[in-house]
Amino acid sequence: MTEHPTTLSFLRELIGFPTVSRDQNRDLINYCASHLRSIGASVDIITAEAGRKANLYATIGPQNMPGVMLSGHTDVVPVDGQAWSKPPFEAVVEDGRVYGRGTADMKGFVASALYCASKAAERQLKTPLHLALSHDEEIGCVGVHSLIDMLSDAPIKPAMCIVGEPTSMAIATGHKGKTAIEATCIGSAAHSALAPQAVNAIHLACDLISKIRHLQDDISVNGAQDTAYDIPYTSLHAGLVTGGVALNIVPDHALVTFEIRNLTTDNPDKILDRLRSAIAPVIEVARQCSPDADIAFNVINSYPALETPLDDVLVEMLAELTGSDQRIKVAFGTEGGLFSQKLGIPAVVCGPGSMAQGHKADEFVTLAQLDACDVMLAALTDRLATGIG
Repeated sequence: MTEHPTTLSFLRELIGFPTVSRDQNRDLINYCASHLRSIGASVDIITAEAGRKANLYATIGPQNMPGVMLSGHTDVVPVDGQAWSKPPFEAVVEDGRVYGRGTADMKGFVASALYCASKAAERQLKTPLHLALSHDEEIGCVGVHSLIDMLSDAPIKPAMCIVGEPTSMAIATGHKGKTAIEATCIGSAAHSALAPQAVNAIHLACDLISKIRHLQDDISVNGAQDTAYDIPYTSLHAGLVTGGVALNIVPDHALVTFEIRNLTTDNPDKILDRLRSAIAPVIEVARQCSPDADIAFNVINSYPALETPLDDVLVEMLAELTGSDQRIKVAFGTEGGLFSQKLGIPAVVCGPGSMAQGHKADEFVTLAQLDACDVMLAALTDRLATGIG
């Protein structure tokens, strides 16, 4: 690290840690903790998986009052099977862009937050700055729960939260919730020559997928609508189907993994109940052949939608800090919904780069976007120095 670190120098360091969700992030967390402690920040590390992974929570400024939290995840998606023309875990600067896995999603913001913390530590803040860095966001906002539990028990919680997912520095006041479900389809095995005498679990899976599609069609026409989203209604999507052993064996098990991405006004539990009701007659028919036939639903992960009112003080403050009146809602999920629902902390999503570059080969963030984020966070630091009521 340079003597006087910049956002770019921080980003170079962060990209050098290959923090794919399946791997450890502890080296990156230790690096961030070391820097933050060196500038006088109070730092808590919440470990997981026998110390392989961790969340970090830091405070700069007064410890006895709520402040503004900058939230970012430290894990990235894999590079396996992608045709990278540049080393994915080395920050390469070319033509006004910084290439590398996580540059957009979302180590660019984390780097800017570390730079902001460095500058804030040189000031006498009247309102504190908090940094929250999490693990395992990319697999469904899983890792942040232990940090939320810690904050839930804390005597003082942040007053507001900026989640720095890439929005091209636009102010995102909402995102959909997500519920991931595994449906285990149970049939009965037989020789394929006697297939009509058995219950084909793959056929049950197909029947279920058909019901998912019909329910989606109904929701898209008759369900709630929010035109701030590219897809203005709650969506259902089957993403994984597995089953079968050999062509000449009627399969007795199949698995369908699907998701519900819901508007705030829609309850995913009620949507799942509608699907259960729709598939129930199919199961009853199957049980006439095999009494054990069934489709068992198991929710494997979920996080809530985010819906921050346009007149919330945080939204108005971000408009002043960014100089933009643009309000959007994003298709992807973030940890903001969890902070809002579980802790009552208002949250917005605003960060450098675009998700159009995320999760792809040769992922990048522009230097101009990093500069814009630095300007916004510098303006935030000025506000913290004068105090946010």
